[in-house]
Amino acid sequence: QGQLVESGGGLVPAGGSLRLSCAASGRTFRSYHMGWFRQAPGKEREFISSINWSGGSSNYADFVKGRFTISRDTAKNTVYLQMDNLKVEDTAVYYCAARSSVVNSAYDYWGQGTQVTVSS
Repeated sequence: QGQLVESGGGLVPAGGSLRLSCAASGRTFRSYHMGWFRQAPGKEREFISSINWSGGSSNYADFVKGRFTISRDTAKNTVYLQMDNLKVEDTAVYYCAARSSVVNSAYDYWGQGTQVTVSS
């Protein structure tokens, strides 16, 4: 069974930066597409960004474009989310997830989440 573990969350002032990491273990995720999601209190979980299995293609939600960057290190089985110019509204629990490269597959591996709090 595969496992995803996020780290790197914390408290940061508005305008600051954080880099989240998602370490995969228990199986190889090299052929998997990886994604980042977040959930704020009282809100539904929302998509932030994803990167394909090779790292050659990525996409972002409009509200993070130009501020967040997703990347992956296949050798380390790790995915990153660099978050710059953070805003108070970015406060949420951030989750990474994995899905197979099969077309229309669902994200079926999820991490436990890491809290990001942005202060004003």
